[in-house]
Amino acid sequence: MVNECRPRIAYYPYMPNAYIRFLNLIDALDRMNPGRKLDATEEQLLNRITLAGAKGAKLLVGDLISLSELGSQATLHGRIKNLVVMGYIKLVEDKKDGRKKFVMPTAKAIKHYEQLSACIEKVLKET
Repeated sequence: MVNECRPRIAYYPYMPNAYIRFLNLIDALDRMNPGRKLDATEEQLLNRITLAGAKGAKLLVGDLISLSELGSQATLHGRIKNLVVMGYIKLVEDKKDGRKKFVMPTAKAIKHYEQLSACIEKVLKET
């Protein structure tokens, strides 16, 4: 008699092995770096900030808190503060208008993406 309460474990031979290896590497990377981890909203904000920086674009805090698909203005403002406190971004005042603050990735943010890139490269070499 089969126990109906026991979860069934299915084997999916078509699972994307490279992506699974990448997720395992990311998990190992997280375990090696103690401390508070970025939540999903912080990660998305940091991605946008870093992409803009890579393109040479300048983002303002106002640009980020208007991204309603990521959360409310209060939530996003709080997450931006968290990223500053954790050292992933810095806020630079506009010299012409002190009310405006540009958001810039820090060396810690760049290192974060270098580590992610190294994980991707490792997985690609193994494939």
